[in-house]
Amino acid sequence: MKSTAAKQKSALVIDSKDNVAVALSDLIKGNICSVRIGENANMIEVLEDIPFGHKIAVKDLDADEQVLKYGEEIGRMHVPIKKGGWVHNHNMFCERGKKSG
Repeated sequence: MKSTAAKQKSALVIDSKDNVAVALSDLIKGNICSVRIGENANMIEVLEDIPFGHKIAVKDLDADEQVLKYGEEIGRMHVPIKKGGWVHNHNMFCERGKKSG
């Protein structure tokens, strides 16, 4: 028999500075997700479907706020998003690697 933990949808915060976690399975809107931060876990309601490997906000993020993953800025929010929302290139942007001029 599978344990409750095995059935639990989950995500992982890679660095303690991060404000997003990585989905370790497909997350479904309305489900409760266990977000691991080191040895601890926080429960977050999933606000929209989030595919495996994509980012879930672990706190409310404002428009133009930094998105932190790996302890580094990987982009900024175009629009505000609530904790539990899907963070991806439909609502964030990144200037890294773009040529100026």
